[in-house]
Amino acid sequence: MELTQIKYEINDRVALITLYRPDKMNAFTHVMREELKHAFGLADQDDGVRAVVVTGAGQAFCAGADLSGGGATFAYSPQGGRPERLGEHRDGGGQVVMAIQRCRKPVIGAINGAAVGVGVTMTLGMDMRVAAEDAKLGFVFCRRGVVPEACSSWFLPRLVGMAKAAELIYTGRVFRARDEANSGLFNYVLPKAEVLPKALGLAQEIADNTSAMSVTLSKALLQRGLADPDPQTAHLNDSRVFIWAGRAPDAAEGIKSFLEKRPPKFTLSPTQDLPDFYPWWIEPKV
Repeated sequence: MELTQIKYEINDRVALITLYRPDKMNAFTHVMREELKHAFGLADQDDGVRAVVVTGAGQAFCAGADLSGGGATFAYSPQGGRPERLGEHRDGGGQVVMAIQRCRKPVIGAINGAAVGVGVTMTLGMDMRVAAEDAKLGFVFCRRGVVPEACSSWFLPRLVGMAKAAELIYTGRVFRARDEANSGLFNYVLPKAEVLPKALGLAQEIADNTSAMSVTLSKALLQRGLADPDPQTAHLNDSRVFIWAGRAPDAAEGIKSFLEKRPPKFTLSPTQDLPDFYPWWIEPKV
């Protein structure tokens, strides 16, 4: 796919995805949606990529949906056809978040500037978020006559709690990242110039020190554990994955390298060597 509204670069096993409509504050479009889905798919399938960082070109991260279409912006319908039935529509931000969820590599949001609407909800499905302290963010949906999307009704309460999520959604207020630095929404809130270096540093720490297989399985355990009905279910899943990993070559190398005081040389591939019980969950039918 030719990329026209994002950039995709790989450096030292870290993929950098840059939302690239700087003259439009990286406003989200159908084209950007498809390019992001494609890019996360590339990262997922590339054993040369250990982590992904997402940032925005220019002053903004993403100013939300491109509203240049006017009042009908959200009245989606197929080109030249009848409007979709309500149960058939899949929102664009949600499609991107599901692509992030399917990506087996850690995804880190480097929120370098304004992130409003889908610009902030798309980051909730990422594994970590680093934000510029003066960045303006807002879950502004109720001020636009719509509702939160991009799976944010699932992610946001789990990140900040139900009461804080309700406040942010119902008021639709725009706030500075520093005002919610302790809410659980961000891993780090930093001066703007430090945001991308910090995110890249986290990604490089993962790439340099960890087993790709261990990270892939750990990401799945964390994500799926959020939906486990009780600790016993999580215990059963942890145990099955742990014993498989403990018998695999990366565990032997991890221990040996520690005892020999040298960097590990892990060899297992998340695209080739996953356990036969992965995935251990049942995907919903859509």
